[in-house]
Formats: sequence, structure tokens, C-alpha cells
Amino acid sequence: MQKFRYQAITDSGSPVSGVIEADSTELALDMLVSKGLLPSEVRPAGASLSLNFKAIDEMLATVKPGDLILFTKQFRTMVNAGLSILNVLDVLEQQTENPKLKKAVIAISQDIRQGTTIYEAFSKHPRIFDNLYCSMLRAGEVSGNLSEVLERLIYIIQHEFEIKQQIKSALTYPAIVVTALFGAFIFLLTFVIPKFMGIFASAKIELPMPTRVCIFLYDGLNNYWPLIVGGVVLGVTALVMYCRTPQGRLVRDKFLLRCPLIGKVMLKAAMSRFAAIFALLQSSGVSVINSVSVLAQTIGNAAIERVFENLKDQLQEGKGISRPLKSSPFFTPLIITMIAIGEESGNLDEMLREVASHYDYEVEYSVKKMAEMIGPILILVLAGVVGFFALAIFLPMWDLTKMAG
Repeated sequence: MQKFRYQAITDSGSPVSGVIEADSTELALDMLVSKGLLPSEVRPAGASLSLNFKAIDEMLATVKPGDLILFTKQFRTMVNAGLSILNVLDVLEQQTENPKLKKAVIAISQDIRQGTTIYEAFSKHPRIFDNLYCSMLRAGEVSGNLSEVLERLIYIIQHEFEIKQQIKSALTYPAIVVTALFGAFIFLLTFVIPKFMGIFASAKIELPMPTRVCIFLYDGLNNYWPLIVGGVVLGVTALVMYCRTPQGRLVRDKFLLRCPLIGKVMLKAAMSRFAAIFALLQSSGVSVINSVSVLAQTIGNAAIERVFENLKDQLQEGKGISRPLKSSPFFTPLIITMIAIGEESGNLDEMLREVASHYDYEVEYSVKKMAEMIGPILILVLAGVVGFFALAIFLPMWDLTKMAG
């Protein structure tokens, strides 16, 4: 018989630990389960100083969108079957293969056993379940329609994942071209231009502007490259830190919404998310004011979130939602008109579903159009860089040829 140290959770949700004797790890697990315990870790008693590979796996693991979609589908299926939340979480803990997600499910189950709401339990794991996920669960909890909320949540997560994949696919080719272009720029500036500098200096001819610019860039790169690299690293780090602040998020999101190509895609994606979530909340019986509070946390854009924060006071004054939205530069006439019609007819959730369906199509079309437009733009940029270096080299050579003639 061998001794094993274990950590487990009781039926009441309390953590327990101790030592058990068994012939193997599998038998030790079976013995713990037969005692009504939910084991979270079982290891040989003499392995206390060894590396805990399970903990390392949990630390390095990431929860991918596919894992979250599968988890939510299983969650919805069991809720539809009528299982209690605790039974659902017990089954999910056994079926989930991702170690980080499994650990989160165990902690959520323990919190709910202690009287925590579903929303509060899931909110303790923001790196796995974002504001949208937790707020949707809260809407399902409040309305008592968790099954429909999970159904729509699956659609939103899956749809946005597909859109992100399309955008990533559209930007892969430009990223490769820009990287190659930057490499070629550095190569020409570092190895080609210097070889002609001696020739041009000995000829004592007046250098044209492109050549002088290249020489200036070469001197700066050759003499001050540590400062340039350090400045770039510090600048990027400062920018990232600033974008994590509330004001930085606001400035960043406003800038992205005004970008020529990607701005329209981001705005349409935000409108699709807004209409889909708002429709679900309205059909679930959530009031407009509470819906706006949820939307402010789930829209995913700080600039649009601020619109919802300013909207609450006007809603309390009885102005409706379509009129205040007209003053925002982000909401299109289509979505404002559809909301106004929905308010007047009493079919706001139906109108919002139509808007969500329309913008889903618009996002897919805009992504394809963006991918088509990036190619010609890159060709123009590439032609400009090549033409610049060609002028920098061949204009002085042309002057040398005339002098020799």
C-alpha cells in the first residue's frame, strides 16, 4: 500500500486535505469519490518536494474561444435538461479538459454552494469570463430565462470569434508584406546606401533631396541606434500602460473608430453586439434602464460606453432611448429609426433583432471589402519605398554620367 496526499472538496463546498493509502493513484481517486469527496489533487506522499506539473499546466494554460464556446454549449444543454446549477457545474468540472477552466469551475461551484449568485461567482474570473459573459448571466438570472440567454451568448461568442478570425486572416498578408518591406528598408539603408556614399563624396556633386534624406537616416541609425531602440521600447511600453487607463481606453477607442478602414468594421461590430444584447434583455423582461447598465459594461468600446453612462439620466426623465441616441456620433440613422419604431409599436426586441441581423451581414461584407482594399494600398506603399531608394541612388549616378560626358 502506498500513501497519497490529497486535496478535495466536500458536498458542502468546504476544502479538505489529508493522506490516504491505496495501491495506485486511480484507486486513491475512487476511494475519495466513494467517500463523497471531489478530489482536486492527488499525489504520492513522498513527492512533496517534486515539481507540481499540474499547477504548472494550470498556470501556462489559456482558455481559447473554442473552449469557452464548448463549455457554454454544455452549460446550456444541461440547463435545458432541468439540472440544478450545482449539478451542472459538477458535470462540467468532470468534462472540462482545459486545466485553467476546470479550476475556475471548481471555484465557482464552491462559491455558489456558499450562497454567492451565479453572476458574482463567474465575475471572480475575469480573464476567462469577460464583462459580456458575466452580465449576460446576470440578465438570465434576473429574468429567469437563463437557457435563452446562454443560447444567444453562444451565438455572440461564436460570431465574434469568426469575425476576429476573418479580420486576422485579412491582416496576415499585409503584416507579412509590411515586415518584409521594413526589412528591405533597413537593408538598403544599412548596406546599399553606404557603398555609394564614398563615390558621391569623392565626386563632390550636389546631392539631390532623396539622397540627402537617406544619408541623414543612415547616420542617425548608425550612430544612435541604441537610443532609437530604447526610445521605441519605452514609447510602446508607455503607450500600452496609458491605454490600460480609463482615459487611455477612451482615446484609443475613439481613434480606432475614426480609422479609415478598420473603423467602420469596429463600429458595425459594436452596433451588432448592442442590438443583439439589447434585444435579448428586452425579450427577457429586463427594464430599459437596467438594460442600459448591462450594455455599458458589455459593448466593448469605451467611447460608446460613455454614451450609455450619459443615457441613464435622460431615461429617468422619460425621454425614451431613440431621442438621446441621436446626439451621439456613433449610432447610425438606421439603428435610431428602428429603435424609434420599436418604441412606438411596442416591438422593440423584434426591431433590435432585425438590426442585429443586418449588421452581422454588414460586418462580414466590410471585412471582405477591407481585405480587397488593403492589397492595392500595399502595392502603392511598396512602389513608393522602392521609387524613393531608386531616386536616391540613380539621380546622383545620372549627374556623374553627365559629368563624365
